[in-house]
Amino acid sequence: MERGGSTASRPIFPSGPSFKIDDFSNKDFIVGDFVDSLAEAAVPTSRRSGPTSNAFDPKPLIRTFENAVRRLGALSEELQEKESELLSQVRRAEIQHDQTLETLGRKLDQSMAQFEALDLTLNNAGANSNGDSRGDGGGNIAVQIGEKLEELDRKRRKAQDANFLIQCWTEVTETGQLTSLEEIQRQGGAENKVRCAVIARQLMRISQRLDPASWGQGTNGFRGNGVTNGVTGTNRRHNTREALEKFSELLEQDLLKQFNNSYRRQNFDDMMECARVLYDFNGGASVIAAFVNQHQFFIDRDQLITDEVTTDGETWDQLADPDSDPPGVEPSLQSLVDEVKIVMQEESFIIKRAFPYYETVLIKFIQRVFQQSIQQRLEMVLDKATTVSSLAFLRSLHASRTYIGALVEDLKTHGLTEHPEPCSAQISQTLDQQLEELFIPYLVGNSYIDREKRSLEEMYNSLLFKFTIYHSRRKKAPTGFMAAIAQQGTQLIASAKDAYMERLDSSDLTPTQKRIMLRVARIQDTSSNKNDIEVSEQDGVLSVAYAKRMIGWLAESVRRTLEMGSASDTPKDVNILLNLLLTTMGQVYVETALDAALDHAASQESTKTEPDLSYLPNLHPAITITNLMSRFITTVLIRLAESNTTVRRSMETQSKLALDTTERKTNAALKSTLDVALNWTSKLLTTTQKKLDFRPRDNDLEGFVDSLQTPTCQAICTFLSSKLLPAARQAVDGPNLEIFASELALAVRRLLFEHFKKFVVNATGGLMVAKDVAKYVATLKEWPVTKEVEGSLEVLTEVGYLFIIGPEALRERGRNLASTTGSVLAGL
Repeated sequence: MERGGSTASRPIFPSGPSFKIDDFSNKDFIVGDFVDSLAEAAVPTSRRSGPTSNAFDPKPLIRTFENAVRRLGALSEELQEKESELLSQVRRAEIQHDQTLETLGRKLDQSMAQFEALDLTLNNAGANSNGDSRGDGGGNIAVQIGEKLEELDRKRRKAQDANFLIQCWTEVTETGQLTSLEEIQRQGGAENKVRCAVIARQLMRISQRLDPASWGQGTNGFRGNGVTNGVTGTNRRHNTREALEKFSELLEQDLLKQFNNSYRRQNFDDMMECARVLYDFNGGASVIAAFVNQHQFFIDRDQLITDEVTTDGETWDQLADPDSDPPGVEPSLQSLVDEVKIVMQEESFIIKRAFPYYETVLIKFIQRVFQQSIQQRLEMVLDKATTVSSLAFLRSLHASRTYIGALVEDLKTHGLTEHPEPCSAQISQTLDQQLEELFIPYLVGNSYIDREKRSLEEMYNSLLFKFTIYHSRRKKAPTGFMAAIAQQGTQLIASAKDAYMERLDSSDLTPTQKRIMLRVARIQDTSSNKNDIEVSEQDGVLSVAYAKRMIGWLAESVRRTLEMGSASDTPKDVNILLNLLLTTMGQVYVETALDAALDHAASQESTKTEPDLSYLPNLHPAITITNLMSRFITTVLIRLAESNTTVRRSMETQSKLALDTTERKTNAALKSTLDVALNWTSKLLTTTQKKLDFRPRDNDLEGFVDSLQTPTCQAICTFLSSKLLPAARQAVDGPNLEIFASELALAVRRLLFEHFKKFVVNATGGLMVAKDVAKYVATLKEWPVTKEVEGSLEVLTEVGYLFIIGPEALRERGRNLASTTGSVLAGL
């Protein structure tokens, strides 16, 4: 019984596995592990640990798996029910969502239609007179309501401002304090600071009108019975002007301090706010002055402004030497200009970001840079150059102007605040104005061109000093129509020499300039009396190299004048330089040498000895120098004066007159030389040709036949070929030499024709005549005569043959020559 009872209380088979849906939703769930757990749960524990020889019993596993399958089926049905329920809920939610979207879409369409209708009503109000008057009225009413609201808002703000202004005025008059205004200032912010500045200005104007006693003004009858302009007056104990000025000063200092702190921190936005407030407060003058005056560039440069000019002595000597190329701008000025270029470009970026009125600030900055830093250094450089020489000053001024002008052009191209675009017209005008103001003290009126002229005169007088000394000591005996012109040249020579002597003895002549002038003049400063200076014949001769130096100096001066002066003054300036060139090189140098040659030639016309033709080669350098001068005048000076027709024509006239004078004197010297040669030839023919030379006696025949020519013929041909021809070739060339030679040949031919008429010739003497004539013709043909003159010389040969042929041949040859030389034959 007990066994049966105990057996009935326990199940025969073990219960199946128990699991839920959550067990399968775990991410660590593995099917193999699940099956293994079911199999282990189905095998009894006693069997697991028993011997392995027992037979396998599948029944527990079958029962366990059947229970698991049933449980899984139940769970599957449960999941299907939940899925069906969720699907139905989703369908209901989708239907409701679609309904909601449809409703919202209709409402949106209605709102858009209403908005479009309202917009059309407002924009086209009154466009259709037959339209909906109700719609038109609605649009107009909306506009009117908006305008009234804006007007009411303005009135409200104005009333509030007036109320606050009255409150502040009451405070300052009764307590001497601006408590309300100070509270706004302590709140900070750009808008509040602007408001403080505006109110402070308004209170200042109120104080001037209602409290004139604070400003030291009388009532002028406007205050009476305690009433001023409708405002009841009281006996105020506080000075409103002092209180307002104190507040304004504190406000300004506070803003400037904030601006400087922001500048050190590179807080450009805060700098912009402070600058805007200060501009509204006092026009921005204080903040601009603070920014410019406290800039590190000016502080550093103020400490360096006392530094001496750093150029060495060799460079200054090169500046003062007219034959050396200018070394360029002074190094310390160049360093400053280079630094200014960098600072201007960097600060332009800051100024544009820190100031709303950046162009005004940039203009002030530019003015300070040019008027203080650059101008002071420029004055130091030019003062130093003045102590060296006038040419050093002109070269330094030109180099400085060129370098600073390049700075201005670079800044314009960079654009500064408009970078990378070119700078604005106002900034460009300011830069040009500052550049002009820097150099206007040195260019005003005729001061600059006068400096250039004096410098050139000093160099010219130095170079021609020995030349003028030589010709001033030369004995002059001009005769004829050239006497007046020669006298004018003498006066110019004396004037040039005296000017040089006075300049050397001048007290304001610097040691460097005096040394340069003495070196150019090729003299030593050891003589106590400058009039005892020794000169040689070579010092009185023209030098093309000297003329080229003079033109080179003038070309450099023209270049400086062209770049330094204005275009309108250029014609007038080059006209002054032209006059200097024509006077110094034309009259003092070239014409003086031509006068000397003419004097020498005139003195040889009646000489009893063989003429000295040493003066003749001096004509060639005179012609060359005149050509150089004429070409420079035509290609440079006159072309620079084309903008002024009157000045150009005047320059052309002066040049033509000067060249005509030179040509006239050259021609006169050549003509006088021709007369000298003909006079000497005539003298030889007259005085040395014996009557028996062409009628020898029988006892003289042996020596007569052996001689080639008569002594007279040999002397004349030697003079013409060995003396006159080389000298003439050195004097002139080309067509000029050809004309001179042709004139001489024709004149000698005429002399020979007249000469042979005077002699009686026998048969033996005719042979000597033929030999002399052949020698004369051969000598004259050595000259570069024209073809026509060469043909006329052949007539002289034919005439020589007449003395050696028989009577019959004479008649035949006479008939052939009668047509051209009948008069000659008749004379012979």
